Formats: sequence, structure tokens, C-alpha cells
Amino acid sequence: MQTFNVTGMTCGHCERAVTEAIRSRDADAKVEVDLDAGVVKVDTHLDEAAIREAIEEEGYQIR
Repeated sequence: MQTFNVTGMTCGHCERAVTEAIRSRDADAKVEVDLDAGVVKVDTHLDEAAIREAIEEEGYQIR
């Protein structure tokens, strides 16, 4: 499982946007979003660069 510290996520919409962005690249990805901690955990065959790109395309920053 890969873990990313993501800034800018504040609500359920943010959680869905990030989850759907990743799942659009891997429909079987398991995505856990912790809004309070600003953490996204992803279990997928995608590499780190692809996940970062998916998250950043939604307008969020990865620390």
C-alpha cells in the first residue's frame, strides 16, 4: 500500500474526486482517504507517478 500526504482535501467531494481519479486508472484500486490527517492510502498496481498524477490533476498538492 502506498501512502501520500495530500493538502487541500476538506470534504466528501474531495474524497470522492481523489478516489474516482485513481479508480479511473485502476478500477480495482483500494483507496482510503483520511481527510483529517490529509492522507491517501492506495493499494493498486499503479506506480507512484501515476497515482501522483491522478491526484494532482484533481487540483490537490502532494507533500
